[in-house]
Amino acid sequence: MPRLTVTTIKSAKPGRHGDGAGLYLLVKPSGAKSWLLRVQADGRRRDVGLGAADVLPRVPGEVRPIDDVPLLHRRVLSLADAREKARQLRELAKAGRDPVVERDKDRQGVPTFEAAARAAHAALKDGWATKNAAAFLSTLEEHAFPKLGKLRVDRIEASDIRDMLAPIWLTIPVAAGKVRQRVGTVLSFAKSKGWRASEPPGRSVTVGLPRQPKTGNFDAMPYSELPGFVSDMHSKAQTTGRQALLFLIFTAARPGEVRGARWGQIDFANRDWNRPADLMKGKEAHSVTLNAAAVTLLEMVKADRTPKPEELIFRGQRGAKLSDMTMNKVLRSAKLPHDAHAFRSSFRDWAAEKMPEIPDPVAEAALAHVVPDKVVRAYKRTQFVEMRRRLLDGWGEYAAGSTEGAAN
Repeated sequence: MPRLTVTTIKSAKPGRHGDGAGLYLLVKPSGAKSWLLRVQADGRRRDVGLGAADVLPRVPGEVRPIDDVPLLHRRVLSLADAREKARQLRELAKAGRDPVVERDKDRQGVPTFEAAARAAHAALKDGWATKNAAAFLSTLEEHAFPKLGKLRVDRIEASDIRDMLAPIWLTIPVAAGKVRQRVGTVLSFAKSKGWRASEPPGRSVTVGLPRQPKTGNFDAMPYSELPGFVSDMHSKAQTTGRQALLFLIFTAARPGEVRGARWGQIDFANRDWNRPADLMKGKEAHSVTLNAAAVTLLEMVKADRTPKPEELIFRGQRGAKLSDMTMNKVLRSAKLPHDAHAFRSSFRDWAAEKMPEIPDPVAEAALAHVVPDKVVRAYKRTQFVEMRRRLLDGWGEYAAGSTEGAAN
């Protein structure tokens, strides 16, 4: 039976006072009081300090800041707290765990969602593709951190995730799905670290959210509307997002290729963008012939500075990569339903209808698509450079609104 009471703790003299089951109150000559647990672990006796004794009276219903700290991490303990902490450590010792290690594990406490997300990213990124590792944090920074970032990771419930997703659930459903999945990854990581007692919320997250529209291919802008859109883009302030989107259009590139473009890949003398294998979806190096519109845009971005070869051409905050949603945000701001990736489809339709004299394999090569026909691939050793240059030059003239050239 426990022997100590709140009253006896207050009046305890210097020395060691047993409560039972290995729990002791230590009182120093100075009057300072602390808790100690004597426990058997790995066949030997261990003395484990639990923390200082809390002798202040507790007002019924009072909530103290210390109550937010997990019990094993608390350093000031009431009699009831000390008994419960001792019980937990005894159980862990019986299970073969080191009670001192368990007491000190992650003693800084439960982190915020943002801190947990960055910890998860650091721990897991080496097993992800470079593109996915970058997108993991960028999408959370843009959509999740503003609402969830400062919340303790153990207190995030389905309703918090639902409210965070609501503004993007219908407007950018594909991105919303990725954000939801990445939040789940962070919460699962937090569970594995002992920061959460429960698994991430499942189906309950979407209760209260409307049914998302079915998604198929990316929504492409009809090429006939493109010159007007490009003209409108040029008439507005030249933000990094707008410049990146224009470069994507002029080069018929993928968003990830534009976001990862670096100055050292640009050959201004030969008007080429030499993209390394790790930037490409197919993991095969590929060169894009740069039309006049793309070169002019790059010169404007470069302006009066001399960037280093390793610098990103289109930089986000603090020189980091742009978010994978930056270019689509430009389209949403213009109240357009199209997707940045789908300008490649606009280019392909234009090439088929406005430049039929250029063989289809050339257009496919311009898009860095694998040409399925083995015979055509054999001739593709030249990469059809001159025909590809003619094709993309015509596309640049058309998109930029030129009244000359084969694109009209």
